[in-house]
Amino acid sequence: MSSKKILITGGAGFIGSHVVRLFVKKYPDYTIFNLDKLTYAGNLMNLRDIENESNYRFIKADICDEEHIRALFQEHRFDGVVHLAAESHVDRSIADPSAFVRTNVMGTVNLLNAAREIWTDFNDKRFYHISTDEVYGSLGETGFFVEETPYDPRSPYSASKASSDHLVRAYFHTYKMPVVLSNCSNNYGSYQFPEKLIPLAINNIKHLRPVPVYGKGENIRDWLFVEDHARAIDLIFHQGVLGETYNIGGANEWKNIDLIHALCEIMDTQLNRAPGTSAGLISFVKDRAGHDMRYAIDFTKLNTALGWKPSLDFREGLQKTVVWYLENENWLNQVTSGDYTHYYEQQYVKR
Repeated sequence: MSSKKILITGGAGFIGSHVVRLFVKKYPDYTIFNLDKLTYAGNLMNLRDIENESNYRFIKADICDEEHIRALFQEHRFDGVVHLAAESHVDRSIADPSAFVRTNVMGTVNLLNAAREIWTDFNDKRFYHISTDEVYGSLGETGFFVEETPYDPRSPYSASKASSDHLVRAYFHTYKMPVVLSNCSNNYGSYQFPEKLIPLAINNIKHLRPVPVYGKGENIRDWLFVEDHARAIDLIFHQGVLGETYNIGGANEWKNIDLIHALCEIMDTQLNRAPGTSAGLISFVKDRAGHDMRYAIDFTKLNTALGWKPSLDFREGLQKTVVWYLENENWLNQVTSGDYTHYYEQQYVKR
């Protein structure tokens, strides 16, 4: 796919920014278009290091705006789509399910329709839809999610993602659209908006604020380092078999409370605090409605087919993540205050 135009939706977000950076640096012959609405979780400061690269373009747009999306596809004639744009926070979906249906379902349909209109010939074209392991529901004490696991979403967020997954597959079977899909476990790493567990805990510990933990903290998650996820996305986009789904996991199952205690130990060391200082901030709160007990992914298919595997274990990744947030205090302060909203106007509107 040399000299191609690749659209990455949600490219100013947490995972998206890592994918944009990887593609811009690794594929200088591509032109990478980053399309993002710049909601609270979309932050162009995440991409300051590559924003002036000759093969990078930014487009401020909403995937729910059907006419705008169609016009952009007609204008730029994208050859490939990496679709990451989504409402993604479970708590927010419980408060406002409709917003998740609009973005995650209708927004995906708008992109599919726009691509199908301009791709009169599907040769060398690809629509890659990135999803979540939450569509599979909740596991018991044993077992793993595999690509054939029946869908059983338990939150408005996971239900909206399950709907979009089904639609992408339907376009493959009905229209022969050249699609691939992936479902990933919980991501962590740099540039994650601090409403999610790990950056929220880091920020709260730093400021000696309570660290909230749902229920008894016994829910189990499989943690995937975001840079490893970006590598997997690169492989699947370029080498994945059309119509196939690939699960991406970190092989890092941790109870939430054990994760928080490990994080507290690292923070005490990094901040030169007495052992146990951070752990004293742990505050158990009422459990989330419909809270899935355990997620764990079997990524054998991805490993066997494309040779992917995680590059580091969780403690190493957690240490690296903590150091990044502590060394990037300005970024954290700006996103928590909302000051980053002016960055788009300063860097792009006035160009």
